[in-house]
Amino acid sequence: MATPVIMPRQGQSVESCIIGQWHKGKGDPVQTGDILFTYETDKATFDETAKVDGTLLEIYFEEGDDVPVLTNVCVIGEPGEDTSEFAPEGGTAAEAAAEQTAEQPVTLEEARPAEKQADSTQSAGGQSGAISPRARNLAEKSNADLRQAVASGPKGRIIERDVRQLIDSGKLATGAAGTYPVATEGTAIGGRVGVQDVQAGQATPDTTAIPQAQPATAGPDTWTEKHSNIRKVIARSMHASLASMAQLTLNSSFDCSDILALRKKLKQAASSGLTAEQGFSLAESVPTINDILLYAVARVLPRHPACNAHYDDEKMTYFKHVHLGVAIDTPRGLMVPTLTDADTRPLADISVQVKELSAACQKGTISPDLLKGGTFTVTNLGTLDIESFTPVINPPQTCILGVNTIVTRVREVDGELITYPAMGLSLTFDHRAVDGAPAARFLKDLKQVLENFSLLLMQ
Repeated sequence: MATPVIMPRQGQSVESCIIGQWHKGKGDPVQTGDILFTYETDKATFDETAKVDGTLLEIYFEEGDDVPVLTNVCVIGEPGEDTSEFAPEGGTAAEAAAEQTAEQPVTLEEARPAEKQADSTQSAGGQSGAISPRARNLAEKSNADLRQAVASGPKGRIIERDVRQLIDSGKLATGAAGTYPVATEGTAIGGRVGVQDVQAGQATPDTTAIPQAQPATAGPDTWTEKHSNIRKVIARSMHASLASMAQLTLNSSFDCSDILALRKKLKQAASSGLTAEQGFSLAESVPTINDILLYAVARVLPRHPACNAHYDDEKMTYFKHVHLGVAIDTPRGLMVPTLTDADTRPLADISVQVKELSAACQKGTISPDLLKGGTFTVTNLGTLDIESFTPVINPPQTCILGVNTIVTRVREVDGELITYPAMGLSLTFDHRAVDGAPAARFLKDLKQVLENFSLLLMQ
């Protein structure tokens, strides 16, 4: 019996996922547990495995397709079984069927309705606006003007054939050309319609023009990689953050002698046999310096509500509890899972939860629901020997704390110069929401807590 494989729903907020890679092809035998395809949300990557044995009878979407959740992606069954009942609307298979039914290629002018031909400036804006990923990729590579396309796919969808008709008809444009008459001839590079052609009405090639320099072509010592969906999301988010906020960074440092001494003592306690059953949970699982910093930040933030808030143009939203975003470096890009109610968690629990969140991010299995809702973010580059940097705020949060490496500094004590280990802190804040003095007070309070961390644990 044929069995459809659907696109799973990963988190309540996820409406669609992108096919990243197919690990099986149409006609391949599959067994339960075999990876069929990899897919990604805007936050994480997942593998979909076969739930039944059989043959991969049909594949409805290709790599790069954005597929709504709970939509049939492929079908597993026995050779010869009918799969037509499982075909989703707008899938690649339906697109291919539409192309196969066309006995002769349809030219652009033949396909255009008479009333549209009468309007020389008519674009594709009157169509449904839907376009297949394969057609979009071809249009981006060729600069085909999609406004001149006639959609022949299911339900008015522009498919690859429609884009190729634009290319064959010379309907190309530069990005700044805008809407132009159908009869406009292009004189820009590659015969594209440029701004000067639109302004001139009908361009005449300038034979005296200086030849344009050709862009460098990829050689054997270069390679290209398409941006992953996660990388695109990171790029948009970082650009929007810097473009829309008044960001300012304050740098400070603290004496981390107490923290280092505490960790050394916990390690010695563990080696001497002290266990969680005896009440020494921290000795059995010694927290990292980052765990300690997260614990301290969660205890200080409630005294500085403007730093534990969300800002928009109309209001500030303050939070009673601290939901810490923890920046995690992964092979897929930066991820920021949220440690909820961090101000109520003991240090041992924070240590365990952060390790679990980090592992899920590294594997790409973290739920998208755990990658939102943060009220303050901590990002640590200290392990990479960074002494100072400017972290970028995750909107709509008002602050982000950067943690730097440990350096040896000198200070005078009772007339003598002594060395001490200093750890840097870089606080970026949105000056629209927080003034400089309140941000500095938060940083000062955090410094005092960290320099006396052993006393903090006694409370």
